[in-house]
Amino acid sequence: MSTKRDYYEILGVAKNATEVEIKKAYRQMAIKFHPDKNPGNKEAEDKFKEAAEAYEVLSNAEKKARYDRFGHQGMGGAGGGQSHMNMDDIFSNFGDIFGEGHPFESFFGGNSGGRGGRRQKVGSSIRIKVELTLQEIATGVEKKLKVKKQVACNSCNGSGAKDSSSVKTCTTCNGSGAVRKVQQSFLGQIATTTTCPTCNGDGTTVVNKCGSCHGTGKTIGEEIVTIKIPAGVGDGMQMTVSGKGNAAERGGIPGDLIVQFEEKPDASLKRDGNNVLYECYISFPDAVTGLSVEIPTVDGKAKIPIKAGTQPGEILRLRGKGIPVLNGYGRGDQLVHINIWTPQKLSSEEKAMIEKLKSSENFKPKPTNQRGFFEKIKEFFS
Repeated sequence: MSTKRDYYEILGVAKNATEVEIKKAYRQMAIKFHPDKNPGNKEAEDKFKEAAEAYEVLSNAEKKARYDRFGHQGMGGAGGGQSHMNMDDIFSNFGDIFGEGHPFESFFGGNSGGRGGRRQKVGSSIRIKVELTLQEIATGVEKKLKVKKQVACNSCNGSGAKDSSSVKTCTTCNGSGAVRKVQQSFLGQIATTTTCPTCNGDGTTVVNKCGSCHGTGKTIGEEIVTIKIPAGVGDGMQMTVSGKGNAAERGGIPGDLIVQFEEKPDASLKRDGNNVLYECYISFPDAVTGLSVEIPTVDGKAKIPIKAGTQPGEILRLRGKGIPVLNGYGRGDQLVHINIWTPQKLSSEEKAMIEKLKSSENFKPKPTNQRGFFEKIKEFFS
């Protein structure tokens, strides 16, 4: 069971909180636990990261809906609920939460998204879809994915410069990546630190650009990414592979690879949550006399006995033959729905045999001793 705190509890808002209320709650938490206000306080830093993780999910309509339905298990990919955000991500993504000119602007570097130091650039994320069979979902699988993306330039090793002498310290910020301003406000003098407009927070400038990447430090390439997909994932779920997205400009942090799963329809089996459904057709004589029949399962073939006198609509349960619980214990079941096939054409000899059986007492319906279809379904899912 996850030990992570509920996101709504972290921000102190109700589940029906509006977007404005969620943003306001996060802003208050960020001010309270900001590292610049709590230097050296590890607990405050952890709470600051925790609040940012909660806001990242609850401020996004799609992520919020998935969290409301699946909780932490549905977040951050198949592993569920593990944030990949670091301090640079937080300042970069949520720096505008305070707005320009606010007394706490220096905490986030105004609208620059930085902390007033060298800005670490982050590459964009890549989203791909991976199709999985029901058998792969049941057992888990390792996939090798060929990803076409932006990679670090081989000619300049991602620096964007023609050679090492082409990179110079920015003269505007003296290599710090930020400029400091002092403003007068009703609170007195407010010192704000913003990203350097000359070098965009890099602290350096490129005098002569690399001819291969034209100074960006990245080119188009391919990478083989190996991912391990756990058993039990569902259609539409996704997992995040940190650092396997597009390369950032001039040696920054690569983005993430977001892998979304698509469940490939199976020819025989149908998934219902963690259970697997199978429609089994048998002939009328077999229903009368009973037989052993081979059916498909997510683990391969299995032989099951069908007793004599089996009625149409009978449901047989194969315990533990379904889909494993994602990041949990146990498996669902396979439910086998028995359908008795009625022939649509008969020879004259066959028809005579059936006519003869009509008068037999054993062939007259006796429904009073049989459970109805809805009672059977209720029994299986109670």
